[in-house]
Amino acid sequence: MAEIYLAGGCFWGTEKYMSSIRGVLKTSAGYANGSTENPTYEEVCYKDTGHAEAVKVEYDPGVIKLSFLLELFFESIDPFSHNRQGGDVGTQYRTGIYYTDPADKEIVECALASLEKRLNRAVAIEHGLLINFYPAEEYHQNYLQKNPTGYCHISPSLIKKAANAIVDPAFYPKEGNNALKARLSKMQYDVTVNKATEPPFSSEYNSLYSDGIYVDITTGEPLFSSKDKFDAGCGWPSFTKPIDPFTVKEREDNSFLMRRTEVISRAGSAHLGHVFADGPNGGLRYCINGASLRFIEKAQMEKEGYGYLLKLI
Repeated sequence: MAEIYLAGGCFWGTEKYMSSIRGVLKTSAGYANGSTENPTYEEVCYKDTGHAEAVKVEYDPGVIKLSFLLELFFESIDPFSHNRQGGDVGTQYRTGIYYTDPADKEIVECALASLEKRLNRAVAIEHGLLINFYPAEEYHQNYLQKNPTGYCHISPSLIKKAANAIVDPAFYPKEGNNALKARLSKMQYDVTVNKATEPPFSSEYNSLYSDGIYVDITTGEPLFSSKDKFDAGCGWPSFTKPIDPFTVKEREDNSFLMRRTEVISRAGSAHLGHVFADGPNGGLRYCINGASLRFIEKAQMEKEGYGYLLKLI
């Protein structure tokens, strides 16, 4: 078991949602890195104790890596706010990452550097060794569950999205293009690396409806479930949603004089296809090249290390 302490205003009230993330074992709200012992909420708010409202997250590093936990954290906070989150203002609402294992220092710093590079701007997230942590009062534990109409600056959709994260990309490393070229077929390589499109109705997966999952051909990261597959009549495998809301990324695609939304895999950055707003019941249609996928039938999922996804089939 490992632990990390995350501070960020109303993030304090979402600890129950965090505990539903695969690999998170236990969470609790409290006060971190202040100058007094066993502070009360009133003291933290009004008596300059120096504490930050934080969540203690205990997790299994064999199931979820710290780097992925931090990515989920970054999704939930405003990384540029100084001593505030949403409408909460004060030093107790500062954003921070505190660790107890010195080995986590490099992981945290790399995650922050990556975030700043992605945003092209310095962030206001402090980090360092945990000095102290005191559990908050019982009425503050799982606050949003006890007070569903209570104030929280974090969007409920973001909370739900984080709670539905079940796939850690750290377990699906990306190969270099030379290795991929040697391993994949020409069509698989052209689709995933060069953004080619396979001919319609050419993939064996277009008409396959057996139980199982579809993974990224380049990394093995789980992407789609057979439960969410449907016949769109377009000639390419189609799905209503990904297995995990974070496993695919979207970006604008204006190629061929069209305005589309490209779908790429998270861990492998492989081109998968496009997503359209013409799915069943007004939902989405993930139109995916079969050449970017590998199907793993339900009977083989446990053997290949995907047993934790059987409940989705």
